[in-house]
Amino acid sequence: MASSAEFVEYVCGQLEDTGNVRCRKMFGEYGVYLDGKFIGVICGNQLFVKITQAGEKILPDCAKEPPYEGAKPYFLIEELENTELVSQFLRATFEELPFPKPKKKK
Repeated sequence: MASSAEFVEYVCGQLEDTGNVRCRKMFGEYGVYLDGKFIGVICGNQLFVKITQAGEKILPDCAKEPPYEGAKPYFLIEELENTELVSQFLRATFEELPFPKPKKKK
């Protein structure tokens, strides 16, 4: 089931204090970027965030599920209402993830 535009807007609104959050349509769902880094996806009206050690320390009991069949597991963020905790979690995840490699010119 594809994610609704309303849910994507809701997620972006909940994360607005975290930094520059952008959601880009990808393969029928959405990629989630924080200050230019890819940190997760929105699939089936659920937020999935890349697994990091920093995230594990903040939310040790967070469910880990693949966002779609054949994908690696991601953290499944279900408590979007706790914006302070989610923001802290995403900032820690952001710090641990690398920036994307620059694209090579042809």
